Amino acid sequence: MDTAGKVIKCQAAVAWEPNKPLVMEEIEVAPPQKNELRIKVVATGVCHTDLYHLFEGKHKEGFPCVMGHEGAGIVESVGSEVTKFKPGDQVIPLFISQCGQCRFCKSPKTNLCEKGWASDRYDVMSEMDTRFTCRGKKVLQFMGTSTFSEYTVVNEIAVAKIHPSAPLDKVCLLGCGIATGYGAAINTAKVEPGSTCAVFGLGAVGLAAVMGCKNAGAKRIIAVDINPAKYEKAKVFGATDFVNPKDHSKPISQVLSEMTNGGVDFSLECVGNVAVMRNALESCVKGWGVSVLVGWTDMDDFSARPIQLIAGRTWKGSLFGGFKSKDSVPQLVNLYLEKKLKLDEFITHNMTLAQVNTAIELMKNGECIRTVLSVSTQ
Repeated sequence: MDTAGKVIKCQAAVAWEPNKPLVMEEIEVAPPQKNELRIKVVATGVCHTDLYHLFEGKHKEGFPCVMGHEGAGIVESVGSEVTKFKPGDQVIPLFISQCGQCRFCKSPKTNLCEKGWASDRYDVMSEMDTRFTCRGKKVLQFMGTSTFSEYTVVNEIAVAKIHPSAPLDKVCLLGCGIATGYGAAINTAKVEPGSTCAVFGLGAVGLAAVMGCKNAGAKRIIAVDINPAKYEKAKVFGATDFVNPKDHSKPISQVLSEMTNGGVDFSLECVGNVAVMRNALESCVKGWGVSVLVGWTDMDDFSARPIQLIAGRTWKGSLFGGFKSKDSVPQLVNLYLEKKLKLDEFITHNMTLAQVNTAIELMKNGECIRTVLSVSTQ
């Protein structure tokens, strides 16, 4: 393309400081360096982790930044030594890298990778090195992706090449939320056929966890949320029961225990709230119950009584659904194209990048499942 090797000026939603609305700005995006790709972002979802960084984490060193980490686009140009991507390829940038060389990448036990921001910068949620500038200032690339921009630059170890016919305004959701919830059920919890499951929190991640439980063959899937409007949506993905903790005077773990003869086989916490994490653990049956932490947070300590684990429960965490990112995202896209994985049903709103603050408010107020922003034309 005629922009290759040149600085691109484009529109992006910049978070100048925490707790403030994003500002549409013209930013400069430098050409890709060695092993990097410059990607034209076509569509992006708005995920709760964006809100977490803006309103909860609020680490000053993590600003200014361009947020967004659930996008899909087209390769505009490639840096030196890139051989597996070419301009025109359809891709999904990944917030969790897969270098293929480190001890974690070589192990089947984990999807972590020692390269990239996620290895040691959980608090700031970005690397200090960036290809973005705005008004003469360096602007950080949130989670290494920054999909709230018409163009972004990402290292090839954090990009998945996907099917050329995949609709980018749908499969962008596989860059975070849907893969996270779905994989937490099938990979991390390892939900078994005929089992009973409880999913706490029915945002996109929780609904994807419900879908994962169903696809794994769970017999009973109890959806737990304080918003009763979420139940109809949960049924679409396979929920068999709905429990609103506000409808009960006793603890939710006791309610679920009474419903299931002592507790569920698997529970998934998809909120990112330490009190809910404890509830989810205590909702599991003793002996073999497995509870998985899925909701992203690093704000508070969590706690439980030791007897919960001594009695045979397992408490574990899941990042990006346990999927090795570069390997798995193209496979998830193919499952969607084969109609074996739902994506369209998660999308409640479609907007433009310029409407990003409206999309953030919708999510903040629990009025959407997923809003997809159109960032640039294909």
